[in-house]
Amino acid sequence: MENNKEKNNNSKLVFAINGERFELSKIHPSTSLLEFIRTQTRYKGTKLSCGEGGCGACVVLLSKYDPVLKQVEDFSVSSCLTLLCSINGCSVTTTEGIGNSKDGFHSIHERFAGFHASQCGFCTPGMCMSFFSALINAEKTQRNDPPSGFSKLTMSEAEKSIAGNLCRCTGYRPIADACKSFAGDVDMEDLGLNSFWGRGDSTDVKISKLPSYTQNKVCTFPEFLKSEIQSKTLFDTEGCCWYAPDSVEDLETILDSVNVDNGGHIKLVVGNTGTGYYKELEPHNKYIDLRNIPELSVINRDSTGIEIGAAVTISKAIQALKGEGESISESTGNLVLTKIAEHMNKVASKFIRNTASLGGNLVMAQRNQFPSDIATILLAAGTMVDIQRGGKRLKLTLDEFLEGPTSDFKTVILSVKIPYWDPRSNFSSENKPQIKFETYRAAPRPLGSALAFLNAAFLAQFSTGQASDVVVLQKIRLVFGAYGTKHAIRAKKAEEFLTGKPVGVNILSEAIHLIRDTIVPEEGTSSPAYRSSLAVSFLFEFFHPMLEADMLNPNDTLHGYMNTLETSEPNNKFKPIHQSKCSSLLLSAKQMVEFSGQYHPVGQPTKKSGAELQASGEAVFVDDIPSPKDCLHGAFINSTKPMAWVKGIEFRSFPPLDGVLKVISFKDIPEKGENIGCKTIFGSEPLFADDITTFAGQPLGLVVADTQKHADMAANLAVVDYDTENLKPPILSVEEAVERSSFFEVPPILNPKPVGDFSKGMAEADHKILSAEIKLGSQYYFYMETQTALAIPDEDNCMVIYSSIQCPENAGIVVARCLGVPNHNVRVITRRVGGGFGGKAIRAMPVAAACALAAHKLCRPVRIYVNRKTDMIMAGGRHPMKINYSVGFKSDGKITALHLDILINAGISEDISPMLPHNILGIVRQYNWGALSFDMKVCKTNLSSKSAMRAPGEVQASYIAEAVIEHVASYLSIETTLVRNKNIHTYDSLKFFYSGNTGDPLEYTLPSILDKLVKSSCFHERFVAIKCFNSSNKWSKKGISCVPIVHEVMLRPTPGKVSILGDGSVVVEVGGIELGQGLWTKVKQMTAFGLSSIGCVGGGDLLKRIRVIQADTLSIVQGGFTAGSTTSEANCEAVRLCCNTLVERLTSLKESLLEKMGSVSWETLIIQATQQAVNLSASTYYVPEVTSMQYLNYGAAVSEVEIDLLTGSTTILRTDIIYDCGQSLNPAVDLGQIEGAFVQGIGFYMLEEYITNSDGLVTSDGTWTYKIPTIDTIPKQFNVEILSSGHHQKRVLSSKASGEPPLLLAVSVHCAIRQAVREARKQLISWSGTNESYSMVNLDVPATMPVVKELCGLDNVDRYLQSLLK
Repeated sequence: MENNKEKNNNSKLVFAINGERFELSKIHPSTSLLEFIRTQTRYKGTKLSCGEGGCGACVVLLSKYDPVLKQVEDFSVSSCLTLLCSINGCSVTTTEGIGNSKDGFHSIHERFAGFHASQCGFCTPGMCMSFFSALINAEKTQRNDPPSGFSKLTMSEAEKSIAGNLCRCTGYRPIADACKSFAGDVDMEDLGLNSFWGRGDSTDVKISKLPSYTQNKVCTFPEFLKSEIQSKTLFDTEGCCWYAPDSVEDLETILDSVNVDNGGHIKLVVGNTGTGYYKELEPHNKYIDLRNIPELSVINRDSTGIEIGAAVTISKAIQALKGEGESISESTGNLVLTKIAEHMNKVASKFIRNTASLGGNLVMAQRNQFPSDIATILLAAGTMVDIQRGGKRLKLTLDEFLEGPTSDFKTVILSVKIPYWDPRSNFSSENKPQIKFETYRAAPRPLGSALAFLNAAFLAQFSTGQASDVVVLQKIRLVFGAYGTKHAIRAKKAEEFLTGKPVGVNILSEAIHLIRDTIVPEEGTSSPAYRSSLAVSFLFEFFHPMLEADMLNPNDTLHGYMNTLETSEPNNKFKPIHQSKCSSLLLSAKQMVEFSGQYHPVGQPTKKSGAELQASGEAVFVDDIPSPKDCLHGAFINSTKPMAWVKGIEFRSFPPLDGVLKVISFKDIPEKGENIGCKTIFGSEPLFADDITTFAGQPLGLVVADTQKHADMAANLAVVDYDTENLKPPILSVEEAVERSSFFEVPPILNPKPVGDFSKGMAEADHKILSAEIKLGSQYYFYMETQTALAIPDEDNCMVIYSSIQCPENAGIVVARCLGVPNHNVRVITRRVGGGFGGKAIRAMPVAAACALAAHKLCRPVRIYVNRKTDMIMAGGRHPMKINYSVGFKSDGKITALHLDILINAGISEDISPMLPHNILGIVRQYNWGALSFDMKVCKTNLSSKSAMRAPGEVQASYIAEAVIEHVASYLSIETTLVRNKNIHTYDSLKFFYSGNTGDPLEYTLPSILDKLVKSSCFHERFVAIKCFNSSNKWSKKGISCVPIVHEVMLRPTPGKVSILGDGSVVVEVGGIELGQGLWTKVKQMTAFGLSSIGCVGGGDLLKRIRVIQADTLSIVQGGFTAGSTTSEANCEAVRLCCNTLVERLTSLKESLLEKMGSVSWETLIIQATQQAVNLSASTYYVPEVTSMQYLNYGAAVSEVEIDLLTGSTTILRTDIIYDCGQSLNPAVDLGQIEGAFVQGIGFYMLEEYITNSDGLVTSDGTWTYKIPTIDTIPKQFNVEILSSGHHQKRVLSSKASGEPPLLLAVSVHCAIRQAVREARKQLISWSGTNESYSMVNLDVPATMPVVKELCGLDNVDRYLQSLLK
């Protein structure tokens, strides 16, 4: 072994990135590909977002060359998990490598930009690379050549190519359109709004205007690398080794040489994807790459089954199981293998499956109790495993392996063998045995990374008796996993009971009792009853087609995963899978927008400024700025206790941690400085805890190290000594806050006033509901770019800070106070933000302040890129609330009075929480309640400070209003739509509730919006059709809902500056920050409009001459907050005023030049103005008029859903939105805001659970536990119309806001789910034969699968079977 080590000690790592050769002789084996790309190359397009392989921001293309076949294999990988040492001899392509501004953008970049598919742009490079991988692999297939300009990719494949990529901005629809535009089977009419063609263009014209796509344009594997392929690699860097054995014997030799007792940490590596779930607090010192061992990479078929090597990736295993490239008869049991492959396609994302290994998945399931789908389905198929343990080779059943002793690093799976099962035959009267194999999973999302609540796989061998409708089971394997158990198990008692019995209702009922006794989640598992009910549901779904025909109603067909082996028979008597359960996506959408030429180019759907740069990865975010010389990196140490003395901090590590310089704490704040981390007009919050930590998640200190990796590792290894002696218990709920009178004061100016006489209204009521209760949880921002800052000490005790923040000015003030210096000593620069949603406002300040404090203390640049877990722990998020309401109403549904008692959980500091009562009432007033009174308290608790999140307080208020409406309708047993319509405002009642903010009667467009939407969405016809559907379908129910919004916004003062340079180009500065909301785009359009009024020849191309530059707090002051939906229009108005000033200065000069020259070009005018000393820079501070600074926005949405009563899953079938944008400044930008906000609202109402433990510490701290919407969870049909509502004299060019109001419309989905659940409960009660009430449904937010299933009946299968027996 030592000789081998010496012989290979000079091995080098050789690879290419974007065609550029890299050769390394020293690298730590724990270095990821992403870390290398971002720190050691000039390429910054590959982003770090989650660090878990769960978001797709870091996706690149990895290419390998096979010298035998002389073929290049290309596949997408998650670079944050891929170890650099594993890419020896490979080529990496990033988004810069397929196209860029210098060499020309790729058509992917251009189409993403043209279809408005990039907003903040942080996720876009990863999206582009996921799609590029699918694109080039489709070109390698043997399909027919597509039409010119298109690819061999299908529309379905195009959509699925980005199923594992997250986006928080766009709502996915435009991204899907950009991808589908490459598909050979695309219908051009189906593609959405874009900047390439106009209305009325023919298909041929549209195709000609698309950026051209040429196959095989990008070389993914350079020629020079083909001669440098190495089969063996060994590195030895400072005691850390990377081995790549090429035989099992070589592997055994290496393993035998390891002495674990002497501190050896061994890691066996194939794809390293397991670290996405099981985080490594410390690096190993020996890494063994198993991919070069032939036995572990084998794929063999014989007459008994298929053998797959343990190092084979899941993607390649799927190909092998499907028999791709082979001619395989269906009569050889291959349909079982196909089922396994289909299930594997639902596991993880494509870029994870491309490197994750089959063996690694099974080892994690056995060693770490990973909730594996693969272990479950292979166990059901009777799989054998071949393992090497302690020098011995063993063949075990998968049951034996899973139940055996925990595998150590010397236990290696060599291969798995999946047997063929008996050939199937028709479901006929013959007595032949037949095979039925099915797999199941219930997970928060259909595709992409999502652990199952429970997975299952069943294999049955059966025969039909003398009567062809009786099925007798001969053998049965029932396997369940992922439900809160150590590993997948066989339900052997149920198997034994069922064997030899005919399948009937009695038998199935008994089997279900056995399953309930067997599938019992371990203590501490979330939703245990739900998981147990899933086991019953899946068993029922499996056996349902086999039940005696005379026991079943003809309509009693399951709409579940019923695509069993029998269903492909020509004469199959069972109906196929219901359309809504398919995962083929194929989304559809329509966009109705009107363009106005009145203020050209304002009003045009101009593509987002810099969108191509975002797609190509050239747009610079804070973490993309190259590190200055001697730069250090910081990571927060956070408290895990809500109220405790902090006695000390130590690190659990031996040997000592690499690269750690210091832990910065409150003790390092300068003498004249303050311990301040953030501030608002209501108060401030400390940067670090002092002697007492007051909430779990509070920063205790900042570890400063030489790299971000070392800083993060040190922070993870920190051990804090706590003591709770002589301290009061923490306040962790609003109820406790009330008991201890722990409240924040709401300033009188923000205290809303009651409307009408509540007592009188209640006296007029025919009916009353008293003290009904609602509870609402929190929501995390999930901006793709986490909190980040870079602080650079400057001369004369100054500090320059680059921060990803929505309010740079306030960050500068906080930093100045923290350091004890004047404000002018601190310069904060923000170019763009990778998603904010309010979370980069107040909560970004402590990151900038910590950076600055560390830089000040150490006299060196310091930067922080907060890891996702820490970000989620510190962020705070949306405000949880507890609401009690009392409402009085007439028998016809007209509400006469509403009273609200609301407890708002603000957390530990004020932040913006005192504004919440004002925001809540602004939305609650959207209905005419007759009279409205309330008592709202802002509670101070020992939790992280809750902050502004897109529509703060307003999204909760929309739910409160709709919950009251729904409750009244349920009480009266009338349709909810009737109650809504009864309480929609007239213009007079609107004036009564909203005082002076209503505008003219013509501006109240809500009634006409509702009328138009009801017709365009065919609401009434669909309502009737849904009733028919629900009456004839037992296991699926639909619901539909039409919901209005009235949303109040307010303009704020803002600065602007426009400067014309000597060559006629224009530079613009504004107070607002580009977050992805298109602010820069609208500002450029407004600048072009404003300057074009000078009327120069050639002035039509002004838009191309304009550049908006980054915000700089010492260049443009009083920038304020970028928040509240109105920043774009306010900044546009500031810029327009600047342009008016410049035009006024230039007009007299232009007129004099006209007299001399006859015509004047823009260039000539500016040259002359420069020579004649005309001031070509104008600045302003726009202050809106008090009488018009607040106004109302209107919109409405119709959503239709379908719920699966067996799993609780919800499919949004269709959403139609009409939203009033006034005269849109840019319809494409506003459309993106409407769709993106709506989908973010779907997350709040359906998916996102921001959970804490008993100490208030966030436990939903990553992509595994926190699920935002993905492309497979948005509406299948998504129609949006932007209403151009004419002239609004007091608005900026008649425009209205679009950023936050549409988010509230997502409540329509929740209301539709509630309606579907009501139908399910009605059916459930009918089965029981009881007199329970089904009409009132308390549907929690979010309406997750467990929540929906519980309301539909955790025992609905049992009740149904009992009803049959009766």
